[in-house]
Amino acid sequence: MEVTERNELTVVGIAVRTSNADEIDPARAKLPVLWQRAGAPGAFAHVPGRVDENLYAVLTDYESDQHGAYTQIVGIGVRTVPRLPEGMVAVRVPAGTALRVEARGQMPQAIVEAWQQVWKHTESGGTPPRAFTTDLEVHHRGGADLYVAVY
Repeated sequence: MEVTERNELTVVGIAVRTSNADEIDPARAKLPVLWQRAGAPGAFAHVPGRVDENLYAVLTDYESDQHGAYTQIVGIGVRTVPRLPEGMVAVRVPAGTALRVEARGQMPQAIVEAWQQVWKHTESGGTPPRAFTTDLEVHHRGGADLYVAVY
């Protein structure tokens, strides 16, 4: 984990509202279906202005902390917000200070382990503390990088 500055980014994608407690229960988990939809071939082919080949997950609208509900949007980075395709949303990820955590290896296990590091940091009162504003996962060929907003 390292503290870094995260650049602003606009993401167009598909959103769900969930919680970590829901995601532990396969009957209530929404993220596997979200990722299946977002990872389908051509899922974002009709969205203009793509900035790169990465897939982004934005975690935002936190109800409280890691125990509350949040919104996750999985999509692509864009230069400007186009006319949104039906069923998609746009979200601005503000620039800011973040903890960067690398997730390497077999997915989705590597991303789960990276988030477990973040939760351990949070539960232990690690510094800098999490802000619970807008977090970002950048999924690329080599794995993923988490950018967790901090104060």
